[in-house]
Amino acid sequence: MPVFAANLTMMFNEWQFLDRFDAAAEAGFTAVEYLFPYEFAPEAIAERLERNGLTQALFNMPPGDWNGGERGLAALPDRFEEMKSNVENALDYAEATGVKRLHLMAGLAKPDDEAALRAYRRSVEYCASRLAEKGLDLVLEPINGRNMPGYFLNDFNQARALIEELGRPNLKLQFDIYHRQIMHGDVAIALREMMPVIGHIQTASVPSRQEPCSEELNDTYLFAEIDRLGYEGFIGCEYIPRNHTLDGLGWFAPFKRIKG
Repeated sequence: MPVFAANLTMMFNEWQFLDRFDAAAEAGFTAVEYLFPYEFAPEAIAERLERNGLTQALFNMPPGDWNGGERGLAALPDRFEEMKSNVENALDYAEATGVKRLHLMAGLAKPDDEAALRAYRRSVEYCASRLAEKGLDLVLEPINGRNMPGYFLNDFNQARALIEELGRPNLKLQFDIYHRQIMHGDVAIALREMMPVIGHIQTASVPSRQEPCSEELNDTYLFAEIDRLGYEGFIGCEYIPRNHTLDGLGWFAPFKRIKG
């Protein structure tokens, strides 16, 4: 049965960030993810995870100046040293939280720019090697241009090709169902074909990025297919609730942790 991780950046916004861990556990989740933890001390996050019996499924390495519009540094040729420093920051949080996979954001650059291509490959190779030293996976996520205009990694086939070319055991694909449907469609076939390189899955309805099982995709079928394919990782719930988070968890009822 799929194991869902509540995305605490998007869900449970009715609570302050650290209190969202408590709320997610109370709602029946056994795992959480979020975009960035860096405004909070690693120890504070670790305490909430331990208190609630939660697994940290994923978070992103620092993306540069997020509030200033940056969306990662990996494809930016003149930001390599800063990217390396950010990796060390992320590893401090990884050690505290016990997370097993980190996402490297590519940044805003033209996908066919040769300098950006070289910079991205260099960054991916460096990060994969550094994370391997710690026993961690590195995941790469293609993101659609509607939600993030100008994002460098905007093609699932490009991501898969790089992962297979580099051949590093800890380099995986972050397969976001929402982004896949918007960019390419053909979600079920892509899951079947790409499952050998998938390290993390995320879900949201299409086109509104709200609760699963509510719009154009047959999410119930997709969840069953992911299970049939033998996926043993987490499915991150990276969606924006329509109203109060708890009011939209009907889809989650078959999967929730039942407290004894």
